[in-house]
Amino acid sequence: MNTPSSVAPATSAAGPRPGSVRGWKATIAVAMSNYIEAGSIIALATSLTLWQEYFGFSNWVVGLVAALSANAFGAAIGALIGGPLGDRYGRKFIYTYDLILYMLGTLIVVFAVQPAMLVIGVILTGIAVGAGVPVAWTYIAEQAPHANRARHVGTAQLAWSLGPAIVFALATALVPLGLLGTRIVFAHLFVIAFITWWVRRGLSESDIWTAQKKERDAATERGQTVRHRGVRELLTDRRNLSALLFLTGVYALWNLVAGQMGIFMPRVYETAGVESAAHQNLLQVLLWTMTVIATYLGFMLLGDRMDRRLLYGIGAGLGIAAWTILVFTHVTMPLLILFAVLWGVSAGIGAQAFYALWTAEMFATPYRATAQGVLFFVARILVGVLSYFFPVMLASQGVPAVGTLMIAFLVISLLIGVIGAPNTRGKTLEEIERDRYGASI
Repeated sequence: MNTPSSVAPATSAAGPRPGSVRGWKATIAVAMSNYIEAGSIIALATSLTLWQEYFGFSNWVVGLVAALSANAFGAAIGALIGGPLGDRYGRKFIYTYDLILYMLGTLIVVFAVQPAMLVIGVILTGIAVGAGVPVAWTYIAEQAPHANRARHVGTAQLAWSLGPAIVFALATALVPLGLLGTRIVFAHLFVIAFITWWVRRGLSESDIWTAQKKERDAATERGQTVRHRGVRELLTDRRNLSALLFLTGVYALWNLVAGQMGIFMPRVYETAGVESAAHQNLLQVLLWTMTVIATYLGFMLLGDRMDRRLLYGIGAGLGIAAWTILVFTHVTMPLLILFAVLWGVSAGIGAQAFYALWTAEMFATPYRATAQGVLFFVARILVGVLSYFFPVMLASQGVPAVGTLMIAFLVISLLIGVIGAPNTRGKTLEEIERDRYGASI
């Protein structure tokens, strides 16, 4: 006869049973790190002017808040913490705590009544997403079927694109409410984070990481000395260093552009003559909707089937074309719409999606998440430095000056990615590891 315990469902009032969330459900749950990261950036981007008016601080303070956010220094600190911890204690370890910190940060922003509360909330959300996103990319790639790795990793890019599309649409609808509308946007991120945290309680640990942990434990029981392969080995192995330099060129330079767009694009539109906040937000809704479409139809459907060097080059080239229009033409609304379409498609099949894929492929399992954390740290630190000066540069020198700098970053990123793209399509992570290191690490 069945007892109540023998027929207990996978989910209950206590939450999902550990290990019950696998496959595409696990991929989507982990990919939501990207939704809340991008959503945090856009929520702040659409509200910076309102916070500035409410608290009365200068453009320099605007730059400081942006630099400390999930867009830059906050995420950088979190990545440097989360990556190594994810390698040492497991991918799931990070998911037990990161969203709790995120929810705390968003609540502080929702109820902020003085600048210090805004800054603290922004920093906490930044640290939380910085800890979660690199480990999310690692987990998804490790659990994905090797023949469809780009399709699964692209889910994170899809979530990253949906965040801005939805948040910009929500912010546009709530413009009449002013700062209250901004608080509602951050409150919605809290709700999404809570639901995601609840589902993630049932995640299984990464199979690849678990297998290696069993090997290490067995070796320890036999009396062998087992070294922890952390940041030091990551940074002293020439094969790792070459991959780090390549991926920094691909992602960090592109992210210097995307980072400023994520937080300051409404101000760029304003400088270009679009004064209506609703019109600015609608342009961004169009841009991110195109990113969603391109991520699915481009990266997810083609990334495992066509030459990745070619696909990357197309995406990077479209990004350069978009900024060329913004800098070297007399900007009109039709041209701004074309800019949004070109950049949106570029972002869907461009540097970030390939970076998430290549980073998981080019590093061995013992320091795969650490590598993600280090690279994310470098990229966000660079964005933070530029974010501190960007509002002043934009106000004093205009779109042509900052746009030319953006184009230079994009051109270098394109060249590095096309020249150095690894031939990893269709291979398992274990096969790639043996190809790169000569043996399993």
